[in-house]
Amino acid sequence: MPERQACDVVIIGAGSAGLTAALYAQRYALHSIILERDAAQGGQIIAAGLIENYPGFPDGIDGAELSRRFVEHARKFGARTVYAAAEALRPEGDLWVVQTTQGDWVAPCVIIAGGAGHRHLKVPGERDLAGKGVSYCATCDGFFFQKQHAAVVGGGNVAVEDALFLSDICERVTVIHRRDELRAHPILQQRAFARENIEFAWDSVPVSINGTDRVESVTVRNVQTGQEKTIAVAGVFVAIGFEPRTQYLEGIVEMNQGHIVTDQLMRTSAPGVFACGDVRDTPLKQITTAVGDGSIAADSAYRYISARRGQVG
Repeated sequence: MPERQACDVVIIGAGSAGLTAALYAQRYALHSIILERDAAQGGQIIAAGLIENYPGFPDGIDGAELSRRFVEHARKFGARTVYAAAEALRPEGDLWVVQTTQGDWVAPCVIIAGGAGHRHLKVPGERDLAGKGVSYCATCDGFFFQKQHAAVVGGGNVAVEDALFLSDICERVTVIHRRDELRAHPILQQRAFARENIEFAWDSVPVSINGTDRVESVTVRNVQTGQEKTIAVAGVFVAIGFEPRTQYLEGIVEMNQGHIVTDQLMRTSAPGVFACGDVRDTPLKQITTAVGDGSIAADSAYRYISARRGQVG
């Protein structure tokens, strides 16, 4: 690949938001390129199980299948993906240079849709036992814990969905949550409470994950009493949220705790730079909102480029 290439719009990230932005950009006849750091396109929904709240699928749809359809739809209109990670963004005159692991891309517009990575517990044993019983994807790794005891850390939608998924595979599932009530949607809570093999360690946080070659147990501390106890488990599934992949944007766009601040048109504080999806500072992070963000970002990019060309947008 040449060290430097040009296009109209660089879209960083091939998740729901990025693929939607690419679809709209192609329909606007903009020469766009998608940069994706991972081997597969589709973002976090690839690892999702049954998705029940995406409109048009009343019986739900598998996350990997929905992701495949997003990719297929974008490709139908000519969207092109380069597998490279964005490492820096810098202005160059009235253009933007996106520095990647596979060379630089130059464009008047950049749409940031890089999503987020799994948040880690940062406790002893987590890093050493990653892939040896510590996992961040229940649908990916749950099969390895058939008829065993597994723990899920977290109390949001993802954590409860993971617990429900694992309860069909594992003999027992313990949900470890730092509060005395879940944050997941009520319908998910009802399902979890109805499962006889799901139990809860309330007001508790992991302080270490223990084992030599494999996970053998997790030690938790009660945040109210300070008392610690060790639970024998074969696997620990961490589901405590995500951190936006925006470290390379420090000083370039306004951010709030790592999330990019935008207006309702997905415009950032930097002219010609737009953001959508989970990287954005938004109260709701869902596939539906990511898709909406992506379409607005592409429309705003089209209008921005049209104004530069002296066209009426």
